[in-house]
Amino acid sequence: MLFDSGGVLMRPIGGRWNPRADFEETVSRHASSVTRERFAEAIAVGDGFLAEAAGTPDHDDYHRVLLRELGVPPSTDLLAELRREVPAMKVLELYPDVLPTLAELKRRGVRLAVVSDAWPNLPDLHEGLGIRGYFEVYAISAVLGCEKPDPRMYHHASEGLGLEPAQCLFVDDTPELVTAATDLGYAGRLVDRAGTSGDVPSIASLTDLLPLV
Repeated sequence: MLFDSGGVLMRPIGGRWNPRADFEETVSRHASSVTRERFAEAIAVGDGFLAEAAGTPDHDDYHRVLLRELGVPPSTDLLAELRREVPAMKVLELYPDVLPTLAELKRRGVRLAVVSDAWPNLPDLHEGLGIRGYFEVYAISAVLGCEKPDPRMYHHASEGLGLEPAQCLFVDDTPELVTAATDLGYAGRLVDRAGTSGDVPSIASLTDLLPLV
């Protein structure tokens, strides 16, 4: 079984993926005059940069975009602070259905992988949240140099498990990415905890996967 990470396994505390939740606090230690409004404007510019980037950009490149918009010099020390390791549980949390589902899948002998548009430290974040040990393979965009729906993302995971696409179920919270997987021969399910899905086969909770295996 192949899982997306953000929006499927974990979510950011406070609701924002990028920049990290402690961004304003860190920058304010170096430039105390930056206002809330300017932070909001810079983050919007950063969102545009991520949307237009080919692949997942380097952390420092992303932070430089935000700092330039804020008018804050991107010193080596500040960039290092912005990418420093923090406990995953300080900024992220698992959905309540994740641990029970992963534990039961493991008990049943289901082999698991992650397919995620993310930075290279995703396995470390999963380690901090207590789920790293469930996954044998990680297909991460910043490592592979491509993003979903590029077939290489899906294939890296299934091939790493030694399985054919038809032997795998892909789980994501974006309909188009589930459709891309099914077009490649994978089974697919959309995680739709809000109950708003359309034509894509969906589940309301990860526990709904258990009758499928």
